[in-house]
Amino acid sequence: MYKELSSGIKISITRSISTSFETYLASIGWDDERFSMEDFIASWQTYFQENAAWIEKIPADTLMSAQFHEEMAKKIDEVIAKILNEEPTTQQTETIEALQKELGTNYSYDCKAEAAYIEQLLKEKQK
Repeated sequence: MYKELSSGIKISITRSISTSFETYLASIGWDDERFSMEDFIASWQTYFQENAAWIEKIPADTLMSAQFHEEMAKKIDEVIAKILNEEPTTQQTETIEALQKELGTNYSYDCKAEAAYIEQLLKEKQK
């Protein structure tokens, strides 16, 4: 069912998962111990209901289908894995290291999205 959606809708779904996942992780300070898949799913549902036009383009019978829900769960897992496995850029690493040296901090980060969060956090502390 998911595979039958237009590429534009699939891209929009992926983007909504990515955006809401990164927003959710920022809201918990990227703290693994505070992570709850249930809370993330709830925040994603709120996000797409309030911000995503794609939800209105999918037929109601598809949205209610157990098969569609299974396929969406797989897509969510894929998007999360991609985010968590994307290496920080050299630029991010250099910027974060310089900021940490200046501010006397020692934050760790494992992926590009977390590095973006840490970089923003450090820039806020710098102000």
